[in-house]
Amino acid sequence: MHDLGAPVVGPGANPVPGGPAAPERRRSRLARWFDSWMRSLGMALVLFLIIKTFFFEAFQIASGSMTRTLLTGDFLFVNKALYGAQIPGTRAHLPGFRSPRRGDVIVFAYPRDPSQDFVKRVIGTPGDTVQMRSGTVTVNGRSLVEPYVLRIDPRNDDVRPDFGWQRPFYLASSEEDRSNYHPSRDTWGPLVVPPGKYFVLGDNRDDSLDSRYWGFVDASAVKGRTLLVYFSYDRETHDALPWLTDIRWSRLGSLIH
Repeated sequence: MHDLGAPVVGPGANPVPGGPAAPERRRSRLARWFDSWMRSLGMALVLFLIIKTFFFEAFQIASGSMTRTLLTGDFLFVNKALYGAQIPGTRAHLPGFRSPRRGDVIVFAYPRDPSQDFVKRVIGTPGDTVQMRSGTVTVNGRSLVEPYVLRIDPRNDDVRPDFGWQRPFYLASSEEDRSNYHPSRDTWGPLVVPPGKYFVLGDNRDDSLDSRYWGFVDASAVKGRTLLVYFSYDRETHDALPWLTDIRWSRLGSLIH
């Protein structure tokens, strides 16, 4: 005899609300939500890596060699696609829109320690003849107009570091001229920039470790052109919260020229 008051669940019938299948449905919804969230996170990570590798990358200025153009504590976006981004794990580069030009502010791997990134201004491109006389830069016989240059100690040109690397590139009028070549910080050259190389200088001419001291930048070492300052704070202050109280608001979003 059947109990007419008992619910009957047959094939195809709906389970009782709140019955054993409810926790399974909740677990299924949670699994689908987690799977969707992980897929979105994965896609965002892949997109971030693609942008960072081939298009734009962030760098921080840690020295004053480019003052006034760039200040210590500036955070920059660098356009890597303009010159052609480097393919990871190789020395090859993707095709770029153009090569570095005179006046571009570029980020590159420091020739003497590629693990370090340097930022300087391009002064000489392949085939150019560059020189400096008492702090004035001349390229291909014409003096450059450089409103961005900062001189903090223009009279102190007594220090003569080892500029021996310059001799093979020195445009000497004679062997005697070559043997008597003794360059200084503010007077050197003329030097001929070889193919595939760039001559770079810091805008803070009296306090910059640049091509004068260690030579040319290889085209393969160039990582990109500086684009804009997206954040900046004064690293010289010693406040409790410098990231909040010492932000240089006027520099945020400024383009780099």
